Amino acid sequence: MQDVGRVFLVGAGPGDPELLTIKALRCLEGAEVVVYDRLVSEEILALAPAGAARIYVGKQPGHHPVPQTQINELLVRLAESGRRVVRLKGGDPFIFGRGSEEAATLSARGIACDVIPGITSAQGCAAQAGVPLTHRGLATGVRYLTGHCREDQDLDLDWDGLADPETTLVVYMGRAHIGQIVEELMARGLPADTPTLAVNNGTTPRERRLRTGLAALPEAVRTADFEGPVLFIIGRVAALGAALGVGEDGEESRMASRA
Repeated sequence: MQDVGRVFLVGAGPGDPELLTIKALRCLEGAEVVVYDRLVSEEILALAPAGAARIYVGKQPGHHPVPQTQINELLVRLAESGRRVVRLKGGDPFIFGRGSEEAATLSARGIACDVIPGITSAQGCAAQAGVPLTHRGLATGVRYLTGHCREDQDLDLDWDGLADPETTLVVYMGRAHIGQIVEELMARGLPADTPTLAVNNGTTPRERRLRTGLAALPEAVRTADFEGPVLFIIGRVAALGAALGVGEDGEESRMASRA
């Protein structure tokens, strides 16, 4: 009887292959099968062994060609075939990556699963732009939130709690709903001139940045015509990147700025 394989849920980080952890790299180099998402860069995928099978299961907003239940079952079948499976996800597998759903399915089927954390998109994009997510006197906390609900339902978030000027907000997958997000935050009292930063294709050679005030953000994003993932950082700290002079060598020339 063939031994059951093992699944590794690996965080690929925000895009730059040099931001992979050593453990993630070693795991990827030992993979027999790589099941990967849309936001995993070609440079990172190339680190897998030449003989490893590569299976794409990426999703886009409103377009999920491989439903999550099928991805779960795919991981089970691959592991039951005795292979070493790396489930490669952008960022961290347990932050808006549905990695916990996959881990729960594997556990229920008696399949060993390891989780290798990755640098989140929030951390990677903020660091690249020189934005501290917390800063004494400006932000005492940070909250990660999704700007996209399943089945395209309306956003139903804790708007009163989110509209805290001393909290940094990091919005994933929020481009389609950024107008509603801004409207709701301002309706709860967050100032219209609150600094914001939008990062497109963060930590990659295609990175673009846009800095503006909160009220101007939706229109600025629309006219910027970004392609690829966009991460939003909302809060006082978003103004610090340029002031601290971090990430300006070659990056600021690609920055789209709006007053």
